[in-house]
Amino acid sequence: MSTGWIVLGVIVVLVLFAFSAYNRLVALSQRVGQAFADIDVQLKQRHDLIPNLVETVKGYASHERGTLDDVIKARNSAMSAQGPAQVSAAENQLSGALGRLIALSEAYPDLKANANFQQLASELSDLENKIAASRRFFNNAVQEYNTGIQQMPAALFAGMFGFTRKEFFDLGASRTEVEATPQVKF
Repeated sequence: MSTGWIVLGVIVVLVLFAFSAYNRLVALSQRVGQAFADIDVQLKQRHDLIPNLVETVKGYASHERGTLDDVIKARNSAMSAQGPAQVSAAENQLSGALGRLIALSEAYPDLKANANFQQLASELSDLENKIAASRRFFNNAVQEYNTGIQQMPAALFAGMFGFTRKEFFDLGASRTEVEATPQVKF
């Protein structure tokens, strides 16, 4: 009879541990989702700011259609991207196009002195800093989640519960392009 109680006790402990592991993994997964949603909100603000910035620049740099068109195309691509990997790639392309757009201000002193342009550029710079902070938070959440599903003994239950590895929001191969100084040629 005592062996039965011991077996039952072990089963209860395993079930309690499984529930605990599941709840922890759900919490980590929710944190990743919330962190990505935070990035998404800031990216939407960035996307809303871009048309105003482009319109301001259009008045001063009308012959720079290629750069302006690149920014709009990159914005549209970024707005339709889904999931961290696609969003990351599209946003990196947009960052490069925005860098070229901001570099145009160096070639147009009147544009650089325009109060509306200065305000929009300042808002964009502020958003870029917030996006960078959100990316760091998201990547930290993904790292904790991925570690959680790989650590023993939760790893025994993670696959069974459907928890799979999440992707980081990374600059990836285009890191050198994003970090490169934009070149303006006439």
